[in-house]
Amino acid sequence: MVPALSADTGIAIVFAVVYAGMFLGGLPKLRLDRSGVALLGAIAVIPMLGESVPDIARQAIDLPTLVLLFAFMVLSAQMQLGGFYGAVLWRVSAWPLSPRALLAALIAVAALLAAVFSNDVVCLALTPLVLRLARVRGLPPLPMLVALACAANIGSAATLIGNPQNMLIGATLRLDFAAYLRDALPAVGASLLLLWAWLARGLPAQAQKASVPVDVESPPVDRWQCAKGLIVALALMAVFLFTRWPHEVAALVGAGVLLLSRRLHSREVMGYVDWPLLLLFIGLFVVNHAFQQTGLPAQAVAWLQGQGWALTDLEVLAPLTVGLSNLVSNVPAVMLLLPHLDAAQGTLLALLSTLAGNLLLVGSIANLIVADLAAKQGVSMGWRDHLRLAAPVAVGSVVFALLLRP
Repeated sequence: MVPALSADTGIAIVFAVVYAGMFLGGLPKLRLDRSGVALLGAIAVIPMLGESVPDIARQAIDLPTLVLLFAFMVLSAQMQLGGFYGAVLWRVSAWPLSPRALLAALIAVAALLAAVFSNDVVCLALTPLVLRLARVRGLPPLPMLVALACAANIGSAATLIGNPQNMLIGATLRLDFAAYLRDALPAVGASLLLLWAWLARGLPAQAQKASVPVDVESPPVDRWQCAKGLIVALALMAVFLFTRWPHEVAALVGAGVLLLSRRLHSREVMGYVDWPLLLLFIGLFVVNHAFQQTGLPAQAVAWLQGQGWALTDLEVLAPLTVGLSNLVSNVPAVMLLLPHLDAAQGTLLALLSTLAGNLLLVGSIANLIVADLAAKQGVSMGWRDHLRLAAPVAVGSVVFALLLRP
């Protein structure tokens, strides 16, 4: 007779399966992505916790992070529906720039937009335009695509709202927005310069055409919707920088203002919200909470400390963050590490988990978005192409984050 598994053992098994799914991007033989795996993992552990669902939700789910993430998805949807992202890139591309100057402009635009509106949304909006721009300017597409993905990732590391893992770190550790921005900018700036210098070597001195031809139609833009979104974005940045108002409350109010529209139906805006990402967060919150309840993570941390390897030590935290971010993706990696860290390690955790995403094609959702959209237009950006062009930048960025840390 097979003995019944204890609740702790069952939770540990579910945890291992869920994180295997994070590594593989799903589970073999099943049509599940990471969000589906995390959600099923949460469903599996709930009966093992022996508590009511409301109690589990209250203890496990970080509501401020989810609210902040949702609010900025609404803001990004507003800007995308208004045509803002495409208008900015197309306006810049119309300037008579050399290929290397155009690359610098693309990197700057992608990084700045990602710092405010999130890296995934920027890559989703700009990838088709970058491919179109490369065609009309006679430029090789791969360096431009890698520049977009890497710049969006690097730029998103500059703020606590640039990507999901930074939102989670900022909300959980209660990091100061302005202080984080000040501490992160040196490493972000140096990494963007490295990205340009590395990729510019592969571009010709002169393109076949100096600028976008005047007869090439520019993307449509709704000036009022863009202005409305920009006003809300600037107001939120001011709130984050100069007040101590709760970030999630301010962002939610801003999202509510944007939903009050006579032109854009709320269904359109909600269609751009990344609901699977929100489900991924909820599922991982519950699974990680259950795993913490077993006491196994605390025992593992105590054992490491007994060996002289404290997670708060730089020589342990840095390789662990970089390695886990590329093994299971940065959000799951951050969720694993956060319970054992405090605000003193927050900035470095945010920088390393984000910058490490440029190492492998699967290291960041932004990379995968660019690769998938490019493939739909007949341009292949495989993992070898990405590794060759992006890995030196990722390694250099991590070094900058360590050397220029506060």
